[in-house]
Amino acid sequence: MEKAALYQSKFRSIQQVLDQIQSGDTIAAGWYGNEPAALLGQLHTIAPRVTDVTVWVTNPVGDYPFINDAALNGRIDLLSIFYNRLLHQAHRNGRVSLIPANLHSLAETMIRAKRPNLFLAACTPMDENGCVQLPCSQQAEYELLAAADRVILEVNPALPHTFGTVNVPVERVDAFVAVSYPVASIEEPPLNDTDRAIAANVATLVRDGDCIQLGIGSMPNAVGEALRDKQELGIHTEMITTSMARLMACGAVTNSRKTLHPGKTIGAFALGTAELYRYMDYNPQIELRPCSYVNDPFVIAQNDNMVSINTALEIDLTGQVCSESIGYRQYSGTGGATDFAYGAYHSKGGRGIIALSSTTRDGRLSRIRSVLSPGAAVSISRNLVDYIVTEYGIAPMRDRPIRERVEGLIRIAHPQFREALRKEARDMLLW
Repeated sequence: MEKAALYQSKFRSIQQVLDQIQSGDTIAAGWYGNEPAALLGQLHTIAPRVTDVTVWVTNPVGDYPFINDAALNGRIDLLSIFYNRLLHQAHRNGRVSLIPANLHSLAETMIRAKRPNLFLAACTPMDENGCVQLPCSQQAEYELLAAADRVILEVNPALPHTFGTVNVPVERVDAFVAVSYPVASIEEPPLNDTDRAIAANVATLVRDGDCIQLGIGSMPNAVGEALRDKQELGIHTEMITTSMARLMACGAVTNSRKTLHPGKTIGAFALGTAELYRYMDYNPQIELRPCSYVNDPFVIAQNDNMVSINTALEIDLTGQVCSESIGYRQYSGTGGATDFAYGAYHSKGGRGIIALSSTTRDGRLSRIRSVLSPGAAVSISRNLVDYIVTEYGIAPMRDRPIRERVEGLIRIAHPQFREALRKEARDMLLW
């Protein structure tokens, strides 16, 4: 059968596809723009006839009914390696369990912990070569698709076309579903004066020609703005953001001095506004690759002058970084924080930067603490910490004794907490 005819013969309705899901199935779905919103939006409807279905829901974009309905426990259960706001309530309802993992081992962890036998994702329409593409993420799509027994894809013409991403021959797909909805996006959070002050401090640590990685949120977006006057920057990052597209568009990022993949922005997934997807569409300067490669610390370290810029929830006076929990409450996950901290630390000329506001949003608590809150997870070991940055300055950590670390961190803490931190440090014999 010709490719076009084979492709058309595999289209099914959403209900026909849902009817194929059986008790005991384990489902993995594509991420971000690859998230199959139509199928996931109706997945809860199979609950009356199934038991023991497991769905991997790492960082979902859509707020789907199957995620938070406690009545589905035992029928559709959830696993994740990373929480976002949509999973916080699910965790409280006992709907989801977290498996701690670094992002570079995402696919390996999922397959080893509970192999998905069914893979769902959104894809582009078939091209002239008889393939469809999963264009917005390569976190683990390639490995999970290969490991699955069955593959079902939603065909969404709104998706951009990107390079380096997973191309799937139509023969590998068991069923297609025709859909039409906008690409999953996130709006940029507004910047405040604290974000801009932190970003200005971070920018002093970034030199022309450096290779950068930025995390997610208002602070990394502010850093992106603060780097617009730099020259010949490169990008090697897990997440490609709208702020990165703007750095490329204005000429601050050229990738010309990269020692690994010169001329290319390398990422594992893209998530941002419609502006980002327009910029990525058929753009040969941008390539997506699996997290098993992009986030491999030993690959990251091959980029000379690698500068990793991430944020955190709190830091203790010796340099231990918690970026994923608020005390005992799981807030997000390790993600790529450790991967890039290790890679930047071992890069020739590399720097690892943790940038955060000195206090919580309400100003009641210091994010720099004498000890981490009880139950706080250590996301980045103090052995890998390089620079800590707040709106009050920069505290170098690498190769510094504990006493100097304590002094540096108190210096960049909010003034209202400095004296208490000094007293606590003396009581703990850190000073």
